[in-house]
Amino acid sequence: MSTWNSLHKSIKSNLRKFLLTEYAWIRPLVKAVWILFFSFIVLFPLYIYSVSIDLFGLYGGMPGLKAIENPENDLSSELISADGVSLGRYFRYNRSQVTYDRLSKDLINTLLLSEDHRFYRHSGMDFIAYLRVAWGLLTLNPQGGGSTITQQLAKNLYTMNPDLNLDGKLSRLGRYPRRIIQKTKEWIISFHLEKNFTKEEIIALYLNTAEFGSNAYGIQVAAETYFNKSPDSLNIQESAVLVGMLQAITRFNPVYNPENALRKRNEVLYKLYRHNYITRAAYDSISRLPIELNYRVQNQNEGLAPYFRSVIRDDLMKWCKEHGYDLWESGLKIYTTIDSRMQLYAEEAVAEHMKQLQAVFDEHWRGRNPWIDDDFKEIKGFLQTRIRQTDTYKNLVARYGENSDSVRILLNLKKPMRIFTWNGERDTLFSSMDSLNYYKRFLHTGLIAIDAGSGAIRAWVGGINHKYFKYDHVRQGKRQPGSTFKPFVYGAALEYGYHPCYELYDISPSFKVPGGTWYPPNSDGKYGSGEKMNLRQAMARSINSITAQVLQRIGEKNVVEFAHRVGIQSPLDPVPSLCLGVSDVSLYELTGAYCTFVNQGIYTEPYYITRIEDKNGNVIENFVPKTREAISQQTAYKMVYMLRGGVEESGGTSGGIGRDLKEDNEIGGKTGTTNNASDGWYVGVTHNLVTGVWVGGDERSIHFRSWDMGQGSRTARPIWEKFMRKVYLDPAIEYKKGRFRQPITGLDVTLDCDRYKVPSDTLHVEEKPWDDFH
Repeated sequence: MSTWNSLHKSIKSNLRKFLLTEYAWIRPLVKAVWILFFSFIVLFPLYIYSVSIDLFGLYGGMPGLKAIENPENDLSSELISADGVSLGRYFRYNRSQVTYDRLSKDLINTLLLSEDHRFYRHSGMDFIAYLRVAWGLLTLNPQGGGSTITQQLAKNLYTMNPDLNLDGKLSRLGRYPRRIIQKTKEWIISFHLEKNFTKEEIIALYLNTAEFGSNAYGIQVAAETYFNKSPDSLNIQESAVLVGMLQAITRFNPVYNPENALRKRNEVLYKLYRHNYITRAAYDSISRLPIELNYRVQNQNEGLAPYFRSVIRDDLMKWCKEHGYDLWESGLKIYTTIDSRMQLYAEEAVAEHMKQLQAVFDEHWRGRNPWIDDDFKEIKGFLQTRIRQTDTYKNLVARYGENSDSVRILLNLKKPMRIFTWNGERDTLFSSMDSLNYYKRFLHTGLIAIDAGSGAIRAWVGGINHKYFKYDHVRQGKRQPGSTFKPFVYGAALEYGYHPCYELYDISPSFKVPGGTWYPPNSDGKYGSGEKMNLRQAMARSINSITAQVLQRIGEKNVVEFAHRVGIQSPLDPVPSLCLGVSDVSLYELTGAYCTFVNQGIYTEPYYITRIEDKNGNVIENFVPKTREAISQQTAYKMVYMLRGGVEESGGTSGGIGRDLKEDNEIGGKTGTTNNASDGWYVGVTHNLVTGVWVGGDERSIHFRSWDMGQGSRTARPIWEKFMRKVYLDPAIEYKKGRFRQPITGLDVTLDCDRYKVPSDTLHVEEKPWDDFH
């Protein structure tokens, strides 16, 4: 035993001498390590504290505890249809929040197992991950980052937000000091986030604040943009694609870098397999699948009802200003009257007919320019005049001067351009003059469908393509309504005691106007046939001469007053030509006025918003339509009977409507065509839905050469028919066929012209010579 002790002492002594002589440098190193360790234990908390209070302004400010407990970020305001479908958003950053219970299980587990599999075992900082990162740096073999989901949330909310100005004096010394301070703030904020939120709330917050490219902020918009799904419907492979993008948005974007995205998705899937979330067989199977996208970037040109969204934006901004909200950031939920199914059918009907009509128009004008004067001669210098109205021309003149050759050269300089066609977008080489020449040849349209009883707007199509043609032809555009104005002339006459069966002769009356005498011609250019017909027949066939006689009898001012009372808002000139619809009106107000006839004389101002909620679902305001009694039920029903004449009377301009629409259904309608067929109109009425359609060129000078080809029954009415057919074929839509409501008290007169004979009246009007009638 003593020998063993002696040997032990000898070894210990010799080892000590060896270390002191051969490795003397170790001793101060060990000492230094201990000093550094204890210094870290003491100084690190002081450093953390100094960062948290921004000592001497060295580190930059920190968000207060209240801000951490109530994190805010820009939220897009969403338009929602009457049937619960998102129509689109108003946003600076397209972001919409979802709660944890609206995230799919696959999405949550994919996120945790890929990004932070110890998420439920740490309190915001994963020290095991930090050691892994440190070892990777020491061995020059990086093993990934060490940030937790909580830290990434902190970065999303605060430290990467330049608006908060969190940089201090030390951050200006360079990238590394800035990065160290940033990480420190992430740790501090992470601590407070873990203290104030549950783990589930942190997951939801993180996914709501993450950016996914393609103007998609937050998992809700990302799921819609890339897969046209809600977050609760995302499967494993879709979740893996989106989670993979979190590490590098552009590099792993499945649209722009599909190979990188596929490789990254499979890396994420392998992590799921490694953590036993999926089997090896499932991994092998899924990893072989391609990435299937349903990609659609959300912007104001895409989605349903883009014209509607664009036009009502100003109304919403005004409301927000009055109530202290920001339309672009407050996350409002705006519930509209638009029915997404009817809106889709309206857009389909417009596209189907306008594509065909444009082909006819192009063929009609092949080899010629469609801008012509009243004598059907081409307007010289048309494009040169119109180019001067463009921003391109004005900017060039401001830069080079009006008489500079540079302006002319640059206007004719061809450059790559993507253009609209009815067969899809096409890339080409166009100059500014080429572009103007190309787009001026398109026909345009507008459609609005209004619930006759409530005034709720169910569909709104303002044009053929919002991306290329921004102008709205429902409410912004105003054109002459032509014969669609005639019902207001006849309506005023009915109030004065005239009857739908009242008979007059088709003879043009004379009006004294400045410069001589005016005789209103019929659509065929003649001044009457001499045929006797009742008012219903005259309106059904759109006979100008009889409408003019009625106007002459009751007076222009009375017609103006009646039209304004039932819903026309635009100024109307009390002149003889008023009977032919020469005063400009919008499709919006015209269709709303027709609703008065169907709604038993009650005018309901068309409306499109039912309520607005804040981001938490609290109702801020409910909207109730404004109504007033405009005309009696008796007059309203007689006008409905008159409108039905267009469908039921021989020679009526709505007589060509398909049998499938007329079967078991009462329909009324009125066509309208202005001079030279510049504008084609149609307003169709059923017992519960009134729909107006307009078709025309960008300018009144752009139209068919033939009145027959450009009349409303050919240009506008087919859109109405296609739309109504689609609506009736959808059993889920509430608008069904039916009969118009009669007055509660019953009719005060019979509407059977065979039973109720009204003595014909010979008007004392100056007649054109009979030779002029033919």
